[in-house]
Amino acid sequence: MKIQYDSHSDMLYIGLRAIASVESEEIAPGVVVDYDKDNKVVGIEITDGSKYADTSALAVQGIPVPISGSSQNI
Repeated sequence: MKIQYDSHSDMLYIGLRAIASVESEEIAPGVVVDYDKDNKVVGIEITDGSKYADTSALAVQGIPVPISGSSQNI
């Protein structure tokens, strides 16, 4: 699993599988689910990510780090 957060756009992406998505569906306002060719979920994109997750407490491989500045890949 890979979590990416862009503090400038406040976009949070949770990648569940390392495979290309072929279809996306907005399942709730600001929440988009990406699917692969077999209709399995590969990722979830959340607009206004800081409203739903404590983005200041994201960690890299178990090591807490502050999120600041430009795009952060977690």
